[in-house]
Amino acid sequence: MTTTTARPVPAAPLDFDRRRADGRGWADSARAFSTAAKLGWQMEANWTDPLLFFIYSVAKPIASALILVFMLLVIAGPGAEEARAFVVVGSALWAFVMSGMAGLAWSVLDDRERYRMLKYIYVSPSDFKVVLMGRGVARIAIGAMGALIVLVVGVLFLGVPFAFDAVDWPFLAIVLVVGLTAIVAVGIVLAAICLQTRQESWSYPEAVAGAMFLVVAAVFPLLVLPMPIQAIGLFVPLTWWLEGVRQAAFVGSPSGIGGPGSLWTSLTGTNQPDHGTIVVALLATTLVVTLVAWVVFRWSEARAKDRGLIDQTTGS
Repeated sequence: MTTTTARPVPAAPLDFDRRRADGRGWADSARAFSTAAKLGWQMEANWTDPLLFFIYSVAKPIASALILVFMLLVIAGPGAEEARAFVVVGSALWAFVMSGMAGLAWSVLDDRERYRMLKYIYVSPSDFKVVLMGRGVARIAIGAMGALIVLVVGVLFLGVPFAFDAVDWPFLAIVLVVGLTAIVAVGIVLAAICLQTRQESWSYPEAVAGAMFLVVAAVFPLLVLPMPIQAIGLFVPLTWWLEGVRQAAFVGSPSGIGGPGSLWTSLTGTNQPDHGTIVVALLATTLVVTLVAWVVFRWSEARAKDRGLIDQTTGS
C-alpha cells in the first residue's frame, strides 16, 4: 500500500496595490518636484555655507557684465551710455537664460555620469520629467537671483536708466512667463540630446547657448548681423523675450530687433516692434519650440530605454 504525500497548498497571493507603484497622482508629483528642487539647490551649492554660495552666485554674473562694460568703454569711449545700458541688461538676462537652458541638460548628466542615479530615478514611481523640472528650478532660481543683482548694480552704478513708475507691469509679467516657458523648452531639448550622447556632452549646453547668444540680440542689436542671420534670430523666442523685457522694464532702451538697416525695419517700415507684436511673436515661437521639445524628449526617452542608455555610464 503506497502512501501519497499531500502537496502543500500554496498560500493565496497577497493583494498588491498597484497604486503604490504608480503613485498618487498630483500629490506625489508635487512632492517629487519639491524634493528635486531642494536637492538641486543643495547640489548647486555643493552643500556649502549659504552665505559663501550667495557671494559666488552674485560675483560671477557681475564680473561677466563688468568685463563687457569695460570692453565697451575701451572700444566706444565713455560717451556710449545707451550701448552700455544695452549690454548690461542683455548680459544680466542672458545669465538667467544660460542657467535655465544648461541646467536641465546638466541635471541629466549629473544623475547619469557623476552620481549614477538616473536608472534609480526611472524605476521609482516619480515621473522623470517632474524630477527633471524640479532639478532645473534650482538652477533657474540661481540665474534669476544673479540677473536681478546685476540689474540692480547696473541701475545704481553703471547708468542703466530705470523708472519704477514707467514699467509696464502687465506686459512685463506676460513676457516673463512666456519667456520662461521658452527657456525651459530649449533646456528640455538639450536634456534629450544629452540622453543620447557620451560624457563629452558636458560642453554641449554651453556650445548651444554660445551659438544662440549671437542671434538673440543679447549684447548687440541684430542690425549688425547679415540679413540671413537676422532672419534666424527673428524665429528664436529668446530674441522676442529679450526685446519684451527691455521695452517693458527699461523704457527708452534701444531696440535689439529694429533700427535703420535692420531686416525688421526693411520688412515692416517700423523702427521697432510694438508690444502686441512682441507678445504674438513670442507666443508663436514659444509654442513651436515647446511642441518640438515635447516630441524630441519623448523620442529620446524611448530610444534611451530601448538602447539601454539610462542605466549605462558612458566613457570619455
